[in-house]
Amino acid sequence: MSLRRIPYIQLLILALAVPLPALAASVIEGQQIYNQYCIGCHGVGGNSAIPNAPNFSRGERLMQPDMMLLMSVKTGKTVMPSFNGILRDQQILDVIAYLRTLQR
Repeated sequence: MSLRRIPYIQLLILALAVPLPALAASVIEGQQIYNQYCIGCHGVGGNSAIPNAPNFSRGERLMQPDMMLLMSVKTGKTVMPSFNGILRDQQILDVIAYLRTLQR
């Protein structure tokens, strides 16, 4: 069936059914979320505030892909609590985008 034969309403329905790409991560939102939830352990500017917390200003753990980091934040790791149900995936990706700006 050619596209000419598909009524416009069906094209609209089809267009709405196709998933949209994820929104781009926001460094500004990420910084705000980091300051609210992460700074107590990971420190100002990513300089770890407690033992064994990664030092993000040195890029520790940031060589991992975003999806791996997202899963670590969602599930928790060693002393880090799970943020599943506290932060949405997009918010975690925003924090990851912010963390990537801290590397010196």
